[in-house]
Amino acid sequence: MRIHSIICLILTIMAFNPSYAKQTQPISEIITLESFINKIYEWRSGAQIFQETQIPISGPIVVAAVLCFIASSISSAGGIGGGGLFIPILTIVAGLDLKTASSLSAFMVTGGSLANVMCNMCVTNPKFGGKSLINYDIALLSQPCMLLGVSIGVICNLVFPEWLITILFAIFLTWSTSRTCNSGLKFWKIETENVRKVGFKGLENGSSEESNGIVQVNKENERLISLEEPLLSPAENSKLRFPWFKLGVLVLVWFSFFFLYVLLGNKYRQSMIPIEPCGVGYWIISSVQIPLTVVFTAWIVLRKETHQDQNLIQGSFQSNKLIFPMMALLAGALGGVFGIGGGMLISPFLLQVGIAPEVTAATCSFMVLFSSTMSALQYLLLGMEHIETALIMTIICFVASLVGLLVVQRAIQNYGRPSLIVFSVSTVMALSVVLMTSFGAIQIWRDYISGRYMGFKLPC
Repeated sequence: MRIHSIICLILTIMAFNPSYAKQTQPISEIITLESFINKIYEWRSGAQIFQETQIPISGPIVVAAVLCFIASSISSAGGIGGGGLFIPILTIVAGLDLKTASSLSAFMVTGGSLANVMCNMCVTNPKFGGKSLINYDIALLSQPCMLLGVSIGVICNLVFPEWLITILFAIFLTWSTSRTCNSGLKFWKIETENVRKVGFKGLENGSSEESNGIVQVNKENERLISLEEPLLSPAENSKLRFPWFKLGVLVLVWFSFFFLYVLLGNKYRQSMIPIEPCGVGYWIISSVQIPLTVVFTAWIVLRKETHQDQNLIQGSFQSNKLIFPMMALLAGALGGVFGIGGGMLISPFLLQVGIAPEVTAATCSFMVLFSSTMSALQYLLLGMEHIETALIMTIICFVASLVGLLVVQRAIQNYGRPSLIVFSVSTVMALSVVLMTSFGAIQIWRDYISGRYMGFKLPC
């Protein structure tokens, strides 16, 4: 009875003493109905706040989504991400700020590349010996240097003034677009000659000299490049259709750089850890990327030399084994400077060294998937808003890429013209030149009118 009286006295004091009740709230709320209702209310309030952070559906947003659907379908045919089209569309048409447009673009490129890679992994081409169009060897040699180049380019982007970046972008991409168009015309002439000599049936079955196997003729340099050189195992290509070991190495490279990127944060100074921008720790972590890239690339090249098959290696390809890392480093650096994906820049390089258009498109989309996924997850981990809108745009680009791939593949089968892939790349690059240059010119004019400083800046 005495114990019962004491309990009643304690409950009475708690009821008439709000401060004491508040102090014991974490224990009492666990079993009370009121705490459960409060949790439901807090959850609903949080859901309402989440909905408020989403981009409202409006006319400009719908128009931008339609344009992005078209841009993604065209870009997927060439195996490039399409970020050079997505960002101007989202900023100019939809009226979004550059930060939001960049985060949405990362998810959209991921969706389009994912659809492209899924199709290329599951489908084999009899023209190329019944193998996948993705050249994992090129991806292995290129991916570490491309990721390092992106980091270097981002730093240059912070240092260079906007007007210099716009001018360099216009000059380089115009030159690259013209070279890609020339490559497309050369492929078109070769295809026309093959169709005239052996007919479309023979060309489709791969009986022509130029399309026999995976050895492509580079008319400009008069040399052969073998695309079936084993890199990490001499019998892997002949026995295994799905190179699990090469994929494992690529995933290891991805996780290594992703961990460093998350520690460093993005260009908007968002990071998972309280690291001072441009402090000692910042530059130490940044410098780790250099030996990491050297170690991965050197190991891959050494494995390549150890397990090479002399019957399948052409002398010119063996002597230029480092051309792919060098091209990837340049493409990544330029992509980081210009704020676009490296796929748009490395695709013309691969075409210039004589890689077949189909292999170029499939390999570029495979490489773009790794880089775009890294950017998308980085935005997500660093507190990205508009997640629902990003998922919707990702699905739109996924479907658009499937449509674009089906249309282009059907056109290639009907007309025997793989050069259509090269022309699709040229189209995306030309549109990117116009849109990105116009967008940059508008920003430069605004800075000039507002009297902002337009010279070189410190990276911090």
